[in-house]
Amino acid sequence: MDFGFTPQEVAFRQEVRSFVARELHGGGEYLLDLEDETDASWRLAVETTKKLGERGWLTMGWPGEWGKGYTLTQKLVFEEEIAYHRVPIANRGGGSWDWVGPALVLYGTEVQRRELLPGIVRGETVFCTLYSEPNAGSDLASMTTAAVADGDDYVVNGQKIWTSGAHRSGWGWLAARTDFTAPKHKGISNFLVPMDAPGIRIRPLVNMADVHHFNEVFFENVRIPKRYLVGELNRGWYQTAVALDYERSTGIGYVASARRTLEELVDYARTTKVNGRALSQEPTVRARLADLALSIETGRMLAYRLNWLQSKGTQPNAEASMVKATSTELLQKAAAIGMQLLGLHGQLRPGSKAARLGGHIVQSHLAYVSMTIAAGTSEIQRNIIAQRGLGLPRA
Repeated sequence: MDFGFTPQEVAFRQEVRSFVARELHGGGEYLLDLEDETDASWRLAVETTKKLGERGWLTMGWPGEWGKGYTLTQKLVFEEEIAYHRVPIANRGGGSWDWVGPALVLYGTEVQRRELLPGIVRGETVFCTLYSEPNAGSDLASMTTAAVADGDDYVVNGQKIWTSGAHRSGWGWLAARTDFTAPKHKGISNFLVPMDAPGIRIRPLVNMADVHHFNEVFFENVRIPKRYLVGELNRGWYQTAVALDYERSTGIGYVASARRTLEELVDYARTTKVNGRALSQEPTVRARLADLALSIETGRMLAYRLNWLQSKGTQPNAEASMVKATSTELLQKAAAIGMQLLGLHGQLRPGSKAARLGGHIVQSHLAYVSMTIAAGTSEIQRNIIAQRGLGLPRA
């Protein structure tokens, strides 16, 4: 493995940085969508996403010609830079560019691709992912939302939960049960769903950071044309597994975000005095920041290795779970250490005159509780690593 970057990749990194400096004044003050999704921040994210689409940067890593000629390592560089600079992207949690698009390239019909991919490529078409249900989270194959064939349509009834950005999305990527007599992993299909279809009702779920990012979505006799079935009927579970591997492969952005937080905390420790003594001189502070630095470097190496494996044409599974578990736990760790370091000031939210680091730390601390649950809990990731990476028996 060679984790060095080619001159082309180094130049591309500088191109992304120049974009951030020119379009977003260097970035840094923007929060991730889990932390801030006001109407103003959403408008900025939509505008920025379209600019990224104009450059072909939203589709890097996609299969075939849709990847716009960029390499997977350039995608890694892009992910690293936009996360470090906190570049806002419209409903990143919905997966339009990270997993819905690539899955549609792999499994969609030519008609489906022509209808939806151009809008995704331009940053204009936003998807949400309709997977989890109240009784089907970690055991996702236990889903009961039903899609029943009726003439030229499928009629959908059921409920989804924790749907990121459903209230902002024009389309949904739905997993639903199409055969209740088959084993649970073999009776699921994937569908494209217009989110304005009659019978869809969206109810907000406000997270602990007081941000409306998640939703419940109810389907009451929603008719979906059969042309919106993606891939093979009753093979949706296997398509979903591939899509989840794409999603779990995006951890370099989380690592870069934690690295940015670490740098801010180090600077804060150097410049803040308590009882006439800089925080950076306190042994416990130094130890916690050093431990965070070790964790960040570990996460970065795992993400780089995953990228290297993918560049060799493999579809890593256990390795994707390693990156997913490590990177999301790293976000929580960085926020927790920040809360400890800032003391009572760490509890002050954005907008408070006395807030430190713009109130970013407490927003992260509250919002990132869900990061080790979404896209498969850390416990599920460790099961995958044990079984598929180490060859251990199923518990």
